[in-house]
Amino acid sequence: MSCLDGIKVINLALNLPGPAAARRLLAMGAEVIKVEPPAGDPMATYSPAWYAEMATGQIRVVLDLKTPEGRTHLHALLAEADLLITSFRPSALARLGLDPDTLAAAHPDLCQVAIVGFPAPRAEEAGHDLTYQASMGLVAPPGLPLTLLSDLAGAEQAISAALALLLERARTGKAGQATVALSEAAEAFAAPLRHGLTAPGALLGGGLPQYSLYPTTDGWIAVAALEPHFKKKLEALLQISTAEEYRRAFAGQTSAHWQAWGEANDVPVEAVRSTLG
Repeated sequence: MSCLDGIKVINLALNLPGPAAARRLLAMGAEVIKVEPPAGDPMATYSPAWYAEMATGQIRVVLDLKTPEGRTHLHALLAEADLLITSFRPSALARLGLDPDTLAAAHPDLCQVAIVGFPAPRAEEAGHDLTYQASMGLVAPPGLPLTLLSDLAGAEQAISAALALLLERARTGKAGQATVALSEAAEAFAAPLRHGLTAPGALLGGGLPQYSLYPTTDGWIAVAALEPHFKKKLEALLQISTAEEYRRAFAGQTSAHWQAWGEANDVPVEAVRSTLG
């Protein structure tokens, strides 16, 4: 038996954070109904494969929430649900009569998780993953981030919030509400940078030769011999100690060679993937 067996989730959120959270809740045993507008989820256009991956196993319902019929259908679904996930601006929810207080009055047993961009008083501002990362110093121009960190971090926080609300309801009988701001999720994941660990030249930003990236004959490797026993073993086996000696040592073989060497000697060394496959 899964921990969320018998729990029904209604997900109104589109794109990434909400669907990613809903997928995890489904994996925990919840039943998930994915409500989409007539135009569909934009993620189906951006990345059809990822959209399908996140939506697999869920019940898809198309509703036009701008119509009375669509809202009536939604309320019928909410009457039997345990949890609602949204990602609308607060004003948009209010216009639809789906703001948290109105829904709490209509469905007192419904837990609610609202995903927004910035916390109040900026909750009405437009934004996306890139702007949230930029606001926390996680973007290094001119390169773009290699992952949608704010969205995925927000999905994790939405899962935690949902589980906390469901647990509180089970203990007290009272359903609650939670707001997850993607900018705050990015801020939480930016803690290593904020505390100076990963800034350029800092301990984990290139300041330690045993924790860095090195070119090989055919690519790059990541070396993460951070703990003293890993560093001691690495330097003893290769007879190196300075950053320049590290570079010279690793430059002479392929990335695959060094990854195999790390596995054989129990030293954290990994080839840097240049493509996804």
